[in-house]
Amino acid sequence: MIIDGKAIALDIRDILLAEIRTRKELDIPMLYIIVAGGNAATKSFVALKKKYAAGLGIPVRERVFAAQSVTTETLLGAIQEVVASGMRGGIVVQLPLPPSVDTKAVLDAIPLRYDVDVLSEKAVRFFEEGESPVLPPVIGAFREILERHSVFLRGKRVAILGKGRLVGAPAAAWFRRRGADVHVVDSKTPDVAAETRMADVIVSGIGRPWFITPDIVKDGAILLDAGTSSLDELGTGKAGGKVVGDAHPDTAEKCALFTPVPGGIGPLTVAVLFQNLLTLTKDTTV
Repeated sequence: MIIDGKAIALDIRDILLAEIRTRKELDIPMLYIIVAGGNAATKSFVALKKKYAAGLGIPVRERVFAAQSVTTETLLGAIQEVVASGMRGGIVVQLPLPPSVDTKAVLDAIPLRYDVDVLSEKAVRFFEEGESPVLPPVIGAFREILERHSVFLRGKRVAILGKGRLVGAPAAAWFRRRGADVHVVDSKTPDVAAETRMADVIVSGIGRPWFITPDIVKDGAILLDAGTSSLDELGTGKAGGKVVGDAHPDTAEKCALFTPVPGGIGPLTVAVLFQNLLTLTKDTTV
């Protein structure tokens, strides 16, 4: 079954709209997005967030910095400006940041009450300990899909491709807490295909176009593809800007559940981000 992330995101939007209607105008939060450089995937995600916000009537303020000239201090200043204003809302630092920027320092500057992406060190620690009131958006997307299809994870073998801060690391922590048998696969894994063929659930966020093919997935597996990258035009090396996932679309035929890219996990992470925004702005004492 191919998961329609857009449809589920619209379901969630209806629930969020009902909550927003109960709030006074001054209590409607704002989303502040900071962008430094970016590629086709980055632009796609920012556009999705702005469109979803518009559907909810939530204002968005975006600041875009040139990748060539932006500094860590510039981004820290942008975050501090929002916090000092006392704005009710959330801050999103769109990743990845340019290599010249200290990504950890920037993310750690986001206070908990603004951290809708759950990316600061403190927010991550609370999440890993099961104490966070919100989930990282990609984890919230996984939970939404699995719960809607009554998938119980205890004892399931889960292969997680990658250890990144956005997908791999939080996924490993969350699936372990759910009682799954987690196997993290990275560049040092001697036989990646052997791991994926044994997995009941495959989670990927490595950003390698069509890395996962039907021959390395067992029948009936669940494949949660959170990887995004730009595919060149027909292998010519010329950038085409087409956003694709880590799993080849043909892999869906072997899977009990399959999330396509685009249209699968991506729209759902946006919906969960706005769930987080409303949750964190219910109590600004966090």
